[in-house]
Amino acid sequence: MGRVSWERVVSGLGLQNIYKFLRDEKGMSESAALRERMQGEDANAVIGEMGESGESELCAKTLEMFAGAYGAETGNIALKVIAAGGMYLGGGIAPKILKTMQNGTFMQAFLDKGRLSGLLEKMPVRVILESRCALLGAAAYAEARAAEISGRSERLASN
Repeated sequence: MGRVSWERVVSGLGLQNIYKFLRDEKGMSESAALRERMQGEDANAVIGEMGESGESELCAKTLEMFAGAYGAETGNIALKVIAAGGMYLGGGIAPKILKTMQNGTFMQAFLDKGRLSGLLEKMPVRVILESRCALLGAAAYAEARAAEISGRSERLASN
């Protein structure tokens, strides 16, 4: 069948890829109402909503597979960089599927690293709930860089 990259699974597009795989290859049923919503609305939002609420077995299984793949790759990255301070999950998906992220599938896959599992057990994993986190971080960096270059901090000067 060929190679499948993590980006094809652990991403917004990945949610839809998993959904289609479960529907088309594994034969999980898609109700007419769900099919209609998937065609007329944001597919990822529908998968998240219907999976988190338990209204759709197909969507719930999609989220479970996604969380497992996400946990496995997060564990791989944590080991590659020895993330002793922890892993912080940002972006748009994790906060919207928090119930699934907390059901144990993510952490089981995160920790499933054989003899290195003990190292990962000590690393905290957090989901960033602030949707503007990246923007706020970029603004803080820009402010700090400007202060470094100019020798003057607008924030400190206003206090």
